Amino acid sequence: MTKTNVLFEIGLEEMPARFLNGARQQLEQKTVEWLDSLRLPYESIKTYTTPRRLAVFIEGVANKQPDMEDEVRGPAKKIALDKEGNWSKAAIGFSNGQGKTVDDIYFKDVKGTEYVFINKFIEGKKTKELLPQFQDIILGLTFPKNMRWGNYQLRYARPIRWLVALHGSDIVPLQVENVSSGNRTFGHRFLGKEIEINNSDSYVTLLKEQYVIVSPEERKELIVEGLKQLEETKDWQIMLDKELLDEVHHLVEYPTVFFGQFSEEFLEVPDEALITSMKEHQRYFPVLSKDGKLLPYFVAVRNGNDQYIETVAKGNEKVLRARLSDARFFYEEDQKLSIEHNLEKLTRMVFQERLGTIADKVNRVVSISSNIAHFLDLDEEQTNKVIRAATISKFDLVTNMVNEFTELQGIMGEKYAVLFGEDPNVAKAVNEHYMPRASKGKLPTTIEGAIVSVADKLDTIVGCISVGLLPTGSQDPYALRRQSLGVLQIINERKWNVTVEKLISSTQDVYDTVLSGINKIDVAQNIKEFFKGRATYILKEQQIDQDIIEAVLSGEVGVVSFTLDKANILSRLKQDESFKLTQEGLVRVLNLATKGEDLGVDVELFENDYERELYSAYQTTKDQYIELLKEQQGSPAMDVLSNLATPIHQFFEHTMVMAEDEKIQSNRLSLLNKIAELVFMFADFTKIQWKQQY
Repeated sequence: MTKTNVLFEIGLEEMPARFLNGARQQLEQKTVEWLDSLRLPYESIKTYTTPRRLAVFIEGVANKQPDMEDEVRGPAKKIALDKEGNWSKAAIGFSNGQGKTVDDIYFKDVKGTEYVFINKFIEGKKTKELLPQFQDIILGLTFPKNMRWGNYQLRYARPIRWLVALHGSDIVPLQVENVSSGNRTFGHRFLGKEIEINNSDSYVTLLKEQYVIVSPEERKELIVEGLKQLEETKDWQIMLDKELLDEVHHLVEYPTVFFGQFSEEFLEVPDEALITSMKEHQRYFPVLSKDGKLLPYFVAVRNGNDQYIETVAKGNEKVLRARLSDARFFYEEDQKLSIEHNLEKLTRMVFQERLGTIADKVNRVVSISSNIAHFLDLDEEQTNKVIRAATISKFDLVTNMVNEFTELQGIMGEKYAVLFGEDPNVAKAVNEHYMPRASKGKLPTTIEGAIVSVADKLDTIVGCISVGLLPTGSQDPYALRRQSLGVLQIINERKWNVTVEKLISSTQDVYDTVLSGINKIDVAQNIKEFFKGRATYILKEQQIDQDIIEAVLSGEVGVVSFTLDKANILSRLKQDESFKLTQEGLVRVLNLATKGEDLGVDVELFENDYERELYSAYQTTKDQYIELLKEQQGSPAMDVLSNLATPIHQFFEHTMVMAEDEKIQSNRLSLLNKIAELVFMFADFTKIQWKQQY
């Protein structure tokens, strides 16, 4: 079977860089699904993207669909034949509909019923007849935002300017609004020209000759290579930010790396402000010395060749100078105000309609932080630092610098706090209370930063859920999922001996004077379940099986680090042959304990020594076991609990729990409930799928 290469290109006005990765993935996926649905064999698919085009090159496409034999089922035999055994209208109509006659009919049994069948030969269609359907793929692409242009009804990422559709050297007829397909594409907007593609195989080469590199990977490699060459020749370190690199290589069709410089006087401004201005506003790569000091240089990527590159550099220097002048002005103006002045302005900034202003939020965070400091038994000096950090945690939100560069909230707060004479740890906490800034971001390094971070996040989570802003689906405008994950990560990393439920309850107490008319118990349950969802995520990240997760989270989240420790202990015991005796005994206790309740144990009602021995073992075990749990000694606690295994098995072997005498039955169930209470302190063993390899 002969094969031909196929090319489709959608030419557009410049698209935003953030559209391209998703569009490319869609284009490949939809093309694969389309070819499979058409039963068109092919060898490989390559997709290309630049700011002005989306393209797919399909290599080795068969020139026709393969022929196929299709077994088509018709009506049941009893319907296909009348009482005299003649073909019914249903059978005749079925065979005619398949282009056959009743002579081609045969019968087959399907689940006890005979049906009419016909073998139908389907001749494969020619590929050139099928390719125009690719128009549906073009129209089926979706983008984060769409637009209309002219008087056309089509909504698309950007206006479509040309279409290339080639089956080898033959044009595939397509029509999207007023644009018809052809074999002409366009090179670089300024350096290239219109190109006629006589064969789809020459697509990549022809465009490269016209200063368009259609492969995103190749453009990225050229940029990285250019950055490395500058590092070597200039003895620099260039901040190779992955996100910035991903964006920049989608902004250009023909990348050329160059550098420029700015006045050293701007280095008086904090590095973070300069770097943010270069990266976020100008898409420049900042330059550092070998010892990590910011230098008055930047590296950028031109969309074009190196001709007149010096002029391009000077133009970029002029633009950056204006940006950095603004940053310096903001920095100088901010220092003319005081922290107290900024805090007063927070009283006019709304946090959430029902939760008040940012100043109201700060007051709650101070109270929550104070409670946490008490839970952790901090001394007075450290507690005062925590309270001061919480008090000034949001003052930089009203500064000029943060208003211009929102990414610098907290970062500039620390810088200004130091300038205003605050304690270094207090200043650092202003920055760190936003941590972690991403799901796996850095955590606070100071106790002050950790406490205020947890307090700030708890305030947002409890407040938002209290007023009905529980995240649903992909909607999470206050980032409650990320913030709750941050709370658990900080608590776990610092091994705080305080339960999540205690933190939630104390935060709700702070809200008692703020919110009225809400069901505090129902809200508390919603918040706890919300945190359980995030705890589940953390446990899964630690490779804990789902049944173990359900077991340790069957009650409370508790002390996060200890809950994680218990999960790891149970994961080991699940595969430990020596634990089988203990596991079977404890699970049996839990299962039977549900049939009664703890009404107290009367030793006078014991009928045999096995009851007495089990009760004695329980009394001996209880206090030591509970104390070990308080000390978060998981493995020793489980060793102590395992001492109950033998008396449990002997009890069950020689004792009928569900005795006819109701008093004796109730007494025995009460004993089992007391033991079950101990087991549940560790986990719900009944939820674990005990699959030891014995």
